[in-house]
Amino acid sequence: MERTYRLVVSCPDRTGIVAKVSNFLATYNGWITEANYHADQQNGQFYMRNEIKASSIPFDLAAFKTVFEPIAKEYSMSWSLSDSDAKKRVVLMASKESHCLADILHRWHSNELDAEIVAVISNHDDLRRMVEWHNIPYHHVPVNPDNKEAAFTEVTELVDSYQTELVVLARYMQILPAKLCEQYEGRVINIHHSFLPSFAGAKPYHQAYNRGVKLIGATCHYVTQDLDEGPIIDQDVIRISHSDSIEDMVRLGKDAEKNVLARGLRLHLEDRVIIHENKTVVFG
Repeated sequence: MERTYRLVVSCPDRTGIVAKVSNFLATYNGWITEANYHADQQNGQFYMRNEIKASSIPFDLAAFKTVFEPIAKEYSMSWSLSDSDAKKRVVLMASKESHCLADILHRWHSNELDAEIVAVISNHDDLRRMVEWHNIPYHHVPVNPDNKEAAFTEVTELVDSYQTELVVLARYMQILPAKLCEQYEGRVINIHHSFLPSFAGAKPYHQAYNRGVKLIGATCHYVTQDLDEGPIIDQDVIRISHSDSIEDMVRLGKDAEKNVLARGLRLHLEDRVIIHENKTVVFG
């Protein structure tokens, strides 16, 4: 795949934003390969994502940022510029359930995910052999009611030591402390096994069964200090009936969970998600 620069912008909506950015790129012979725009009339925000051939621009990423900065200031932009060749450093976290972790590792091993998986952290030792088969470091950090503070201090130190750019909770069945959520705000994604905001918290399939729903789902979202309430990246549902047991829901739901998490992860890796307050704009 050809190397590109990804320019992602969020700013107050006004006339001339697209023209200003397009003229800027044209001035330097920038070749736009993909362009996405969205104007949110409810909150007056404008969102934009452009991919530009890196070879068409006469300077590197750092110089690009310097030259673009005056435009960003003029339009009060929150913005980022990334290089598609710079793979994001990812730490995966899991517990005992293997389906989401195994799916990510398979996609990564098959070169379907453009990332560098630097480590896996788990509060159980069950998945070690699978992870180490991929030559990825595996860190077992047990968590129990008596050692949570010490355990998550170790987890945070591990995440920091790998210069992590993204943490993925692949059915990691522990609640992250507020300090870690704050430190990595917008850089921790989770898969929750329900169609949020329905059935947040523990045992959502049991909650769904007791409520007699006809649809179950999965939600990939950013992690915040409020449990299962972070900005949503991707969701999907599966139709069920009165004849499905809790065990059937768990079995059927696993397919949705791994697919939704993989999509959400890919969207983040490709800089296609813009967070605004507790919502997202997703340029799929």
